[in-house]
Amino acid sequence: MSEIPADLLFAKSHEWVRLEPDGIAVIGISDYAQSSLGDITFIQLPAVGLTLQQGEVFGVVESVKAASDLYVPVAGAVVAVNDRIATTPEIVNRDPYGQGWLVRLRGAGSVQHLLDGRAYATHLG
Repeated sequence: MSEIPADLLFAKSHEWVRLEPDGIAVIGISDYAQSSLGDITFIQLPAVGLTLQQGEVFGVVESVKAASDLYVPVAGAVVAVNDRIATTPEIVNRDPYGQGWLVRLRGAGSVQHLLDGRAYATHLG
């Protein structure tokens, strides 16, 4: 079973969200997603300042197995991207919930549709 932190929320498309006390939403991909993809070789992320709508494609992750779109689980404006990912995308494989975060959004929209850790585990089967 993949690691599933209890303090995160998850989209069925395997992105996670951590809501920070300052209202910023940190977004990444789940341990299950990175494991399913295999060795990640490239991640395309959006530009800082871009406003994203929930469900919109915000990037692409490429691995030795496949390329997959990334879907933003909550609406908001991109205030930061993880620049380390450009040169060291394997960080996502090593630490998907920590140093492997992808983007930070301000003005995050509703999270009511997201799954808590237990519901996400059930979704994974």
